[in-house]
Amino acid sequence: MDKKVFGVLFFSIFAAITGVGIVVPLLPVYAHDLGASGFYIGLIFGAFSLSRTFLLPYFGRRSDIHGRKPLIVAGLLAYTLVSVAFIFSCSVEHLIIIRFFQGIASAMIMPVVQAYVGDITPPGKEGLTMGLFNMSLFMGLSAGPLIGGVINDNFNLNTSFTCMGILALGGFFLSLCMLPPVGAERTLEHKRPPVPWKFLMKDREIAALFSFRFVYTLCIGIIWGFMPVFADAEFFLSSTDIGILIMLGVFISGLLTTPMGYVADRINKRWMIILGGILCGLAVLSFYRANGFWDLFAANVIFGIGGGISMPPLTALAVIKGRRVKAMGSVMALLTVAHSFGMLLGALIGGFMMDMFQLRQAFAGGSLIMAAGVMLFAALTRGSPKALRG
Repeated sequence: MDKKVFGVLFFSIFAAITGVGIVVPLLPVYAHDLGASGFYIGLIFGAFSLSRTFLLPYFGRRSDIHGRKPLIVAGLLAYTLVSVAFIFSCSVEHLIIIRFFQGIASAMIMPVVQAYVGDITPPGKEGLTMGLFNMSLFMGLSAGPLIGGVINDNFNLNTSFTCMGILALGGFFLSLCMLPPVGAERTLEHKRPPVPWKFLMKDREIAALFSFRFVYTLCIGIIWGFMPVFADAEFFLSSTDIGILIMLGVFISGLLTTPMGYVADRINKRWMIILGGILCGLAVLSFYRANGFWDLFAANVIFGIGGGISMPPLTALAVIKGRRVKAMGSVMALLTVAHSFGMLLGALIGGFMMDMFQLRQAFAGGSLIMAAGVMLFAALTRGSPKALRG
């Protein structure tokens, strides 16, 4: 494995994701203070996922054909510009529009970076390599909300947006200067037409990976979009407390992702994913039953453990599948579409439940959807080739 390229990708994404994570616990409360209903809070989070969902397949396929670096560099620069736009926003409508363009930038980065890591991953070490790389995502998402909460309590929201822009700009320069030229990328060593989407969409194993990633991130969409409002309205928690809660789940997942990736290379990946999914479903149900900070704390811990167990084998299977069909960017794009679509529906379902019933009901609904997704994944992967099970 090219350790230099891996290091650049790791630290660039860590910087970008930390910047985004800084504003995650602040946007719902900020929008609520501007008078946004649950539906509009859902739109703020959903706009990001909507634009990303539609453009992920395009950018993933484009990176398979024309290379990874140009999209990564352009996406990080766009993240920087979005941060500036947040500073000048003054209405809920502005936030929705900005998040829409932020989703476009994300579509240029996430699947392409994951595909790049997949390109340089040695066979037989998919779980360990992807688990190690996923630390950049989980570390960024865990550090960001905590930093954002502390900054907002001690300074103001615009300071948080500025920090987000500085981090994204750092990732931009790192990728621009240190990633090798496009011609040196492994994906361009073979000149061939890309695998048709029709083939990929009909693949049962890809459908299984897609369905699990979808329900997992749907639950994340509900938690990130509405736990801050729930904690603020029901328990009067500070921005720092909310940041700690948001941080907790992804931090624990980040701690587990490398050791669980190591384990995934040695035992049945399918059963690891199912176990992690069951824990995630129980965790979301625990939010519904929460009566204070420590209940929310425990629910986030359980959700973090579930994600830490299930995500390394899931991404390892995606690398194996991408290598097998020789379309790493396209497979990673489909997985990220599932992520984005899940975040979109999670935000919208949470907003609907908040407006029509009680906010707690959003978490109950999320747990049922998670259970259904785990069962679908188990059914689709039953009898799969041994290489895709572990």
